[in-house]
Amino acid sequence: MKRNSLISNLQKKFAQRSWNDTLLLVQRCMDKSRDESKPCEPLIRSLERLQDVLHAPNTSVTRSRLEVIAKQQGMGFHFTEDTCYLTADLFYLEVLLLPCGGVQKVKVALHGEGPVPSESFLKTLRSKDFEAFSVMLKDLFTQYNIPGDSEMKLKLLESLRFLVRDLQKLSGEPENCDSQQQLVNNSRIGHLIAVKEDSPLMILFYESPNDGTTASSVIQAAQVTVDASSVPHRLQMASVLPEPLQLDSQGCPVFAPLSEVPNETLPACFLLRLKPPVPMLTSFVEELSLITDVAVAQTDLQWAPLHRLLVAGSHRSSDLLTEKLLPDGEMHRYVFPGATWDVPGQKAALVEAVPFTHPAQVPALLQLLRHQCAVNTLLRSCSSPESAAGPGGASVCITGIWEMSSDVTGIPSESQLLEVRPESATSFSVTFTHPSVDSLCVLLVNVCSPQQITCRIFGVETPDASVEDHMKNFLSIPGTMKMLLSRLQSASPPTSADADKDPSALVEIAAEDPATVSQNAPLQEDSVSQTEINPSVNSYLCSAVGLCAQQAEL
Repeated sequence: MKRNSLISNLQKKFAQRSWNDTLLLVQRCMDKSRDESKPCEPLIRSLERLQDVLHAPNTSVTRSRLEVIAKQQGMGFHFTEDTCYLTADLFYLEVLLLPCGGVQKVKVALHGEGPVPSESFLKTLRSKDFEAFSVMLKDLFTQYNIPGDSEMKLKLLESLRFLVRDLQKLSGEPENCDSQQQLVNNSRIGHLIAVKEDSPLMILFYESPNDGTTASSVIQAAQVTVDASSVPHRLQMASVLPEPLQLDSQGCPVFAPLSEVPNETLPACFLLRLKPPVPMLTSFVEELSLITDVAVAQTDLQWAPLHRLLVAGSHRSSDLLTEKLLPDGEMHRYVFPGATWDVPGQKAALVEAVPFTHPAQVPALLQLLRHQCAVNTLLRSCSSPESAAGPGGASVCITGIWEMSSDVTGIPSESQLLEVRPESATSFSVTFTHPSVDSLCVLLVNVCSPQQITCRIFGVETPDASVEDHMKNFLSIPGTMKMLLSRLQSASPPTSADADKDPSALVEIAAEDPATVSQNAPLQEDSVSQTEINPSVNSYLCSAVGLCAQQAEL
């Protein structure tokens, strides 16, 4: 009641004021913010709502919207009668307005260069897509938000420009590259979006294949910038790639030693700002530092088991259940046992930026990032975007016993239940029930590199090659398991001797002698953990809980 009375009094107080007067009042309040670098967020949101409601086509409205966006990015704002200037230390935007409030022209000027027209900024402003304009401006501001005094900024800007030129020289299309995905995933530098006055240098370095269960592929990018560093580093002040480009016996470019080209020791380093941030295991983060000899900042990293960073939503229990609805209506449910994932080897964090000091380090960094992205893509494939929470937002998890709310509906009772366990940083096993025989089988997946994925099947005699090809082409566990289960279902029925065997005895034999499970699939010691891969008695699917879960009517 008190809140309603307050709103009513405010409405009466400002009933006679125009929208423009209210808009100016909010602006004056914003100018009185105690921290000029961080304008009051509630007032910003209020101003944005007022501007969304106010559709009057005039110069004042457009100017006010541009001023808010500039202040949000930490930029300066100035205007004349018909021109707005959004300014930073090393660049500025010039927006020429029409009397009706429309945008006639947008120009971008970098330090030491004249203003040039920007079609991308002009297009977003003419369509009144201020959100997209704000994102583009933020990327450009991040590109040239260089630390230090004026002299330091100019030195780092020059070094960044030489780095960009060397990366552009490095970006060569791989042989037999017949698709955008191959260019992004297989070339040394990925796909470079060339730096322009109105856009930063972006590297597209990973594109996930579309397995047919999602709307589109996921593209991973990195923005090349420069940032302050607590430790000084030697940075190039000239190109380190000679002209013409020279290749060694392995076909890799030959770089001139940094000592033989102009360089300076500066308290800064280059950065790959990852878009979006990449969940990375501790071992991968350490490998990044080994490549660059620069530690990845860990002050703001929130560590958690990898699979929890990859699945949206909050989960109260240690075990995790995800669901994947396939296009034909078949449902897969994947169990991630908390005891196997909550271990030091699976600790991960969202990495937002990777520091480096030399262009020669970039190909190795991108290859390592692709490796982690391939692992992430496979694990993410086990869940749908809505699978982290059940209908109505209730989490669907397990906590040592099978906990399912009675109001969870719409899940087929004949859905497949599978268990996913980590075997090493880059390999994991998928345990499943044979569709024709009362026994368990295991699919071992090893991501050797972004371009090489191996699969081994234990507990059943079936060719691994087709399963491996499907996994490499689509990076989808549900899609691969659907194909494998369908093949096993249509295979010849087991012999009478196999049918007479006790399923529990098979499990005990497999636990004692893994070689009897599959004579043709030896494990590589460097690709998996020392734990033998077989449908063991401590598998979730073998437990009484798992057996009940398979029969549960949801």
